[in-house]
Amino acid sequence: MYFKATKQISFFEFGEAAGIKLNPENRWIKMSQGINWDEIENKYSKVYCFNDGAPAKPVRMSIGALLIKHIENLPDEKVAQQIEENPYMQYFCGNKEFKQAQPFEPSLMVAFRKRFPAEVIREINDMLFRKVPNKNTTTKESVENKECPEAVEAPKNEGTLILDTTCTPANITFPQDLKILNEAREKTEKMVEAMHAPEKGKTEKPRLDKKAARKSYLKMVKNRKKNPKKLRKAIKQQLNYLNRNLKHIEGLDKHKDQLTPKQTTELETIKKVYEQQNEMYTQKKKTVKDRIVSISQPHVRPIVRGKANADVEFGAKVSASVIDGYAFVDKISWDAHNECKDLIGIINDYYQKYKRYPAAVMADQIYRTKENIEYCTTHGIRLSGRRLGKPKEEDAATKEQAYKDNGIRNAIEGKFGNVKTSYGLDRVMAKLKETSETSIYLAVLAMNIVKRLRFFCAYLQNHLIFATIYLSSSNKKIFSQKSLTF
Repeated sequence: MYFKATKQISFFEFGEAAGIKLNPENRWIKMSQGINWDEIENKYSKVYCFNDGAPAKPVRMSIGALLIKHIENLPDEKVAQQIEENPYMQYFCGNKEFKQAQPFEPSLMVAFRKRFPAEVIREINDMLFRKVPNKNTTTKESVENKECPEAVEAPKNEGTLILDTTCTPANITFPQDLKILNEAREKTEKMVEAMHAPEKGKTEKPRLDKKAARKSYLKMVKNRKKNPKKLRKAIKQQLNYLNRNLKHIEGLDKHKDQLTPKQTTELETIKKVYEQQNEMYTQKKKTVKDRIVSISQPHVRPIVRGKANADVEFGAKVSASVIDGYAFVDKISWDAHNECKDLIGIINDYYQKYKRYPAAVMADQIYRTKENIEYCTTHGIRLSGRRLGKPKEEDAATKEQAYKDNGIRNAIEGKFGNVKTSYGLDRVMAKLKETSETSIYLAVLAMNIVKRLRFFCAYLQNHLIFATIYLSSSNKKIFSQKSLTF
């Protein structure tokens, strides 16, 4: 059941019952004033059921708690505690008065992420930070409309689109073949014991050899330098143990209802892990297509990045763009792919939002393919980067333009560093594929909200500085009214 929240009271009235007066300059109050909560409430309260069940938490409380988590870079367990102790956070989440009680159970943070999928958070980010074009803006469709009696010029390209990709690492241990097989073996042992429980006393318990398998695993992993032949032998032993366990499970198939839903899901993953590891062992390969690197998160794939600190990262590959200083996530992929294929789709999305094409696109050299260059040339877009083919001597103007383009493109590198170090994308703690994608979009949204707060504070500070100079100056003729207009 869901009840729509009433309009937020003034922060001057908030906390009167508890004798608390809020500071209007607090960042949480300013951030709450910069978000159109009523529009978000009207649009996304439809995902709730209005008739049945216990009353759900308001939309503002759910989204506000998720934003607090990323703005403060807190674990789920600490978010509810921080909101309970901080009246400004309670105002940000839409409370009518300060309450010294836990607003919700910490486990509800997972339900909040499931309630608002990645696409919803993306729409909120677009709604808050994309500039809506003027209603009188001429579009390409109106120019091509034959019913229009007068010829109208097509809209000129405008704006700069900055593109790049990054990897958001998932919270998994570094995958090793022997470690994954050992984990799979231990999980299947618990499954065999659970499925054999109804048969206890009727049939003999299947042989598992848990101690011998564990001893074989530890004997190998405790060695600092692992001999390749001995490592291959240890992998073969774990494969044999795992294969035997899977056969026991197959024989106890009539008791599969004894497994928990989580174990049922993991069993399908383990079967695929065995097939992949067995293929790599028999064919002496080091990798396989769609290789599973985590049993608990089977959607995670190795992403080869070639960075200085890590050649391979394990997580989602994120294509992002920066427009007018704000960041937007354009695509999330869990499979390794060539990002140059995303360029045309991102530019088309830009056109759908702004009703015109960008004047320039700042991107890495990998985006400069023949197809992308031809597309950009056709639509009058300047794509940064050096020309394809054999390098040749460039004139001074071309070198200067390339230098400026690199400076502009660096903005997105700063966004990646900021969102990872300050907003929790250096390691995505969510376990499910859907909630991980929601966390990525939420981190970008939180970063944009804080950026707008800083811009607003700097804007007010500049006004105060110029106003102080104007009032304190004895020679007011020096300052014209035009110089004080922003």
